[in-house]
Amino acid sequence: MNNASLSLRLGLGVTLMGAVLVLLLACLAVVALDHELDSRARKDLARKMLQVEHNLRVDLRSEDLGSRAHPLLDLVMGHDNLSLSVLALEGRHPHLLSLGPALESRVGELQTGARLAFHEWRDSQGKQLLTATRQMRLRDDTPVRVLMSLDRADDNALLQAYLRSTVLVLPLLLILIGAAAWWLVQRGLAPLQHFRRIAGQVSAQDLQHRLPATGLPQELAALATSINVMLDRLDQGVSQLSQFSDDLAHELRTPLSNLMGKAQVTLSRERDNANYREVLEDSIEELTRLNRIINDMLFLAQVSQPQAQVALKPLALADETAQVVELFAISAELKDIELRIRGWGTASGDRLMFQRALSNLLSNALRHAPPGKPIDLGIERQGGDVRVWVENQGVGIAAEHQPQLFERFYRVGAGRSRLEGGTGLGLAIVKSIMQLHGGRIEVMSSPAGPTRFSLIFPG
Repeated sequence: MNNASLSLRLGLGVTLMGAVLVLLLACLAVVALDHELDSRARKDLARKMLQVEHNLRVDLRSEDLGSRAHPLLDLVMGHDNLSLSVLALEGRHPHLLSLGPALESRVGELQTGARLAFHEWRDSQGKQLLTATRQMRLRDDTPVRVLMSLDRADDNALLQAYLRSTVLVLPLLLILIGAAAWWLVQRGLAPLQHFRRIAGQVSAQDLQHRLPATGLPQELAALATSINVMLDRLDQGVSQLSQFSDDLAHELRTPLSNLMGKAQVTLSRERDNANYREVLEDSIEELTRLNRIINDMLFLAQVSQPQAQVALKPLALADETAQVVELFAISAELKDIELRIRGWGTASGDRLMFQRALSNLLSNALRHAPPGKPIDLGIERQGGDVRVWVENQGVGIAAEHQPQLFERFYRVGAGRSRLEGGTGLGLAIVKSIMQLHGGRIEVMSSPAGPTRFSLIFPG
């Protein structure tokens, strides 16, 4: 049963539940019918006992019971299942009158009181009888015991007939319930079969298939939407991974090709020490660039892990920014660029990661800022966020490039950036660092400049 199909499990479950409900309803119906028949029998006996009391009190005296008992006989006549017994409470002959089918003598043993009472009992033949008893008085005030008995054979026959019909119909009902349950389950699970076919078509090479989310039950529609979102993420991740692999191969191929080409040309003939030294220096530059790319890749892999965590501590942003500016003071002085800081604030973050993110932004600003133009760094609070921004007065970034700036190996001027030593990973690293801090990075630029990059920390 553990390996049975879901449709079989649901079908059997619904069938079993239906069978239990049908049996329960049948039992309740039998109980209700039995109660109703018993209630009707008691009401009929009570009504006839009132008629008997009226006839005894108004028309009959003790000496009339034998000869003038026609009013009582009319009550019993035509009812083969009804018997009436009137017994005197005084005198030598207690049995005065008996009308209807003969009853066993022990009917007289039933207790009789001033109030109407009912007694259920069986005779020696197993017949079920219901007897109503009460003490009454005749016209001459003679006390008598009145016992009216009803044979419940007809009621029992009706109840047995109902039970037999229920037993005969019950298997047909169970078969009908089982067939209906199977049909409903098959129809309800039909979308899952479609889900299975779609899932069989999805592969790492083909992630374009999606599940239809319309015309489905609410639960399956939510499931289809969730699976489509998952497929979108997988498709995006695979595309990014493929693009990243292509970009990484391209980035590594260029310096390796340069190294191999220089080595082959150098070794093609004898050269003096100055030439060998020049080749080695050029090779060191290329190897340094390769080492920087590898280090940046390792850092990105580290901070991009979902389980990556950093210990966030309060940072005095003005002090941390001043330390980063001090590191770039010489580079700025060579280009006659003034680095200006204004504002202050605090944020929760990792000190080394913040300095690395800000260093990447400031390095880019120095690379693109025109000589003699200042670079501004600001710290300010906007709403509930704290912003640290770097702004340079160089040529701006076109709007079509801005959405891709933070992708790995993306460069607006690829040739120029590579000649200046850029790896194309700096802004991607900044983005990953800010995501790790629960913040984000934004860029504002126009083609004529200026360009401002902002690190936004949540308040």
